[in-house]
Amino acid sequence: MSARRLRAVAWDIDGTLIDSEPLHHRALVAACRALGSDLSDLPDQAFRGIHMGDVWNEISPRLPAEVAQAEWLARINDHYVAHRDSLIALPDAVATIRALATLGVPQVCVSNSSRSVVDANIDALGISDVIVFSLSLDDVACGKPDPEPYRRACTRLGVAPDEMAAVEDSLSGVRSARAAGLYVVGYRASGGGFGDVDLEIDGLQEIVPLFTGQTKSSRMDVE
Repeated sequence: MSARRLRAVAWDIDGTLIDSEPLHHRALVAACRALGSDLSDLPDQAFRGIHMGDVWNEISPRLPAEVAQAEWLARINDHYVAHRDSLIALPDAVATIRALATLGVPQVCVSNSSRSVVDANIDALGISDVIVFSLSLDDVACGKPDPEPYRRACTRLGVAPDEMAAVEDSLSGVRSARAAGLYVVGYRASGGGFGDVDLEIDGLQEIVPLFTGQTKSSRMDVE
């Protein structure tokens, strides 16, 4: 086979591009409080990178029996969107995305959050003009760690899995990208512990050399 190089980037959003976990936690606590349950005992990172369906499975026994999952999720999302002005981009996130756009690298966002939350994050970051498209939890049958989100991203963008780099900060996201066959980058902003990745980075700007030939990697070229 001929050599194949990376051509595109798929960004996780929460905890990778934007410091959203504090707002996610506040939204969860506020929604549950309004529904009659006090979750103030939970640590801030209790559900980092976790599918909201799994969060519901953990939380629902603490809610009144009559509370429906749809109402619970809507309250969480409404609180998050209403407070999106408090969101802060992680260091070099926007600069890196714009540098890659200048190089002509197609970029997409692949998130385990609901569509309204994804749109709020992209709006807060101000990157809608350089992101080809985004995939939310509402756009797939199975979220991360299932490979479907990243497989769908590759298909829609028209690139082979090993031509796309997935940048993730959680084990769930890493597992999704790995199972889909992407080049997997673990961003250590949240502490690491990724398992099987092709590259670990401490700063998002380290992605740019993957597309300028300055950094060698075992999977940059696939024979």
